[in-house]
Amino acid sequence: MSIVKVNAITVPREDFDEFVRRYRTPAGEMPDAAGFEGFELLQPDDDRRVFFVLTRWRSDADFKAWTQSGDFAARHARHQEGGQIGTHSEILSFRSVE
Repeated sequence: MSIVKVNAITVPREDFDEFVRRYRTPAGEMPDAAGFEGFELLQPDDDRRVFFVLTRWRSDADFKAWTQSGDFAARHARHQEGGQIGTHSEILSFRSVE
């Protein structure tokens, strides 16, 4: 059973293109981390301003280990180059039900 972590990030509409660009760069690529199963970036197609960054993990422990790694810190620092875009962020956690 997989664990899905969703980072819900509020982004000003005028910064949508830049936000997507940052996730399309190598900094947006997910690591070859233990337990990592997948990544998806969801952009709103209505009047909402919240992007969902979905990652799928084998276990919560794998996700936590990645968030405490140097790779995690480096990737997130690169996302901040040029200034922070997101105005609010919240991590949601789900279990995949099969």
